[in-house]
Amino acid sequence: MKLTTKGRYAVTAMLDVAMHAEERPVSLADVAARQHLSLSYLEQLFARLRREGLVQSSRGPGGGYRLGRSAEAISVADVVLAVDEPLDVTRCGGHANCHDGGPCLTHELWTELGRQAHTFLSQRSLADVLQRHRHARSEATGAMPSPADPARTHPILPIVPAPTPIAKPGNTP
Repeated sequence: MKLTTKGRYAVTAMLDVAMHAEERPVSLADVAARQHLSLSYLEQLFARLRREGLVQSSRGPGGGYRLGRSAEAISVADVVLAVDEPLDVTRCGGHANCHDGGPCLTHELWTELGRQAHTFLSQRSLADVLQRHRHARSEATGAMPSPADPARTHPILPIVPAPTPIAKPGNTP
């Protein structure tokens, strides 16, 4: 899947806002510093996110950004699509003209992969991602998440194991 820095930065920045905007709006300068991202690039991305209603902005001293909806109501796909990042992995951009004006041999394969990626990202909210991050950090440090942590109220999504490789004839151990 071709997910560029635009989509990655937008998701990372939205997660940072979700983590830090509980007390007051978050400035993009703070997000840029914490996440080591370009401030000017974040400003462009947040203009798009604001147009899509994913963030709200306030001006003046103490101004910044808050989520436009709850972290539970914003999917990763919402963020990626809001910044015009396609979830398409076909060579032709989904136009089915990749081989002599028609679909190539693998067009349907890549189309289905794009659909699966969209489904996966649509099923992951910002709250889910934050919860997994906090859980992983607490396991790594041996610390328990704070009882006041709102992400604790959401069940941890199961990690699906990778499929078992199929043995090829002549390659059996």
